[in-house]
Amino acid sequence: MALYNTLKQDIKEKYKKHNLDRPLIVAIDGLGGAGKTTLVNHLKNVIDNVVIIHIDDHIVGREMRYNTGYDEWFEYYQLQWDTTYLKESLYEKLHQNEKQLRLPFYNREEDTSTSKTVNIPTNSIVVIEGIFLLREEWKAFYDYIIFIECPREVRYERVLHRDTYIGDLEERLRKYQNRYWLAEEFYLEKEMPLKFAHSILRV
Repeated sequence: MALYNTLKQDIKEKYKKHNLDRPLIVAIDGLGGAGKTTLVNHLKNVIDNVVIIHIDDHIVGREMRYNTGYDEWFEYYQLQWDTTYLKESLYEKLHQNEKQLRLPFYNREEDTSTSKTVNIPTNSIVVIEGIFLLREEWKAFYDYIIFIECPREVRYERVLHRDTYIGDLEERLRKYQNRYWLAEEFYLEKEMPLKFAHSILRV
């Protein structure tokens, strides 16, 4: 709790010094199972004028990221999101101080996306939460970056018991080994997110 309170104060101090005519943009990055959602749920209850954007709400349809001929880890890292579209429709619009964003929201059960409006109030703090946020296309847009670092064995246990929609434990393990964990290793090596984070939360 003390760490969360420190982060809250850091964000508030950053906001006070933020004199640009646009929202303060905060990234909460971390690998699968690190605790990003837990942190976001805490911050949204203790910080005023906050808008939460979960990057996983804006992934593309299955046919664009499965059975493409690429390795599974590449599909996850490079094809899961339309990174150029989100750069233009989310990140650049925030920097242009747009008050309404039109973003696609993905429905996993139906494998469809629906365009919805996200309102950005004046003097707001926009918290973007998700994995791979410091990828090359997006890393320059953040004002404050938090990276949650969690022991690998803890993260692995969490995701394998959490993601029951994938199938039984054997199916979950295979998918994580071939798709998710290899992509995470690539991200750490290529983008070095801990090097760019303003705050590293070790949990």
